[in-house]
Amino acid sequence: MQRILNKMHRMITVHHLETSRSQRILWLLEELGVPYELKIYQRDKATKLAPPELKKIHPLGKSPVITDGDEVIAESGAIVEYLVETYGAQAGGDLAHLQPVRGTPEYRQCRFWMHYAEGSLMNWLVMKLVFMAIPAQPMPFFVKPIAKALCGKVQEKVIDPNLDTALDFMESHLGQNTWFAGEHLTMADFQMSFAVEAALSRTRKASACPKLKAYQQRMEARPAYQRGIAKGGPVVMSA
Repeated sequence: MQRILNKMHRMITVHHLETSRSQRILWLLEELGVPYELKIYQRDKATKLAPPELKKIHPLGKSPVITDGDEVIAESGAIVEYLVETYGAQAGGDLAHLQPVRGTPEYRQCRFWMHYAEGSLMNWLVMKLVFMAIPAQPMPFFVKPIAKALCGKVQEKVIDPNLDTALDFMESHLGQNTWFAGEHLTMADFQMSFAVEAALSRTRKASACPKLKAYQQRMEARPAYQRGIAKGGPVVMSA
């Protein structure tokens, strides 16, 4: 308890890159009611990459990254776990299950989706964004149709089938569960939130996933989610 009280006297700083995974950290902090300072970084207009200033905070130069006193924590999953373990112990109501009891089915589901978000799903979603964006980049006019055809073929033969499988998997799961780990909101939902938003904005099968869309609507209807958006801006980056 003393450790938590000591932490509460500090101010968390969220180093937030626009249209990035760090939006889910804002949502979690808003749900927990933990005060924080928000420092927003703009993407490079040409490359869409994070600015070099982020490397002053963490050597990887990526977002999200938070500072909490002397602690510097990077990687979404690690940040979500840190915030829930440090500040979520006293959470009540529908936040009481953010970290399910170890050994329960909900705990195993929570751990699975925490890893699945970045370990499997986001790899394909990032590839989708890249191959959608390449044909729009400056290049000699005679190269553009070749690039467009090649990128279209890679999406059709490799990326889209894998994303179709992922959306079918999530759609089936959410047909039997209100949230990703079961009937209660858990930290897995924060970790999955960005991937869900990206999947529904970039994939050809999004319109055939009513359960996934309903999940997105439940998430977006939460006042804490809306406060995070108001402070941090849109979630996903268009191609």
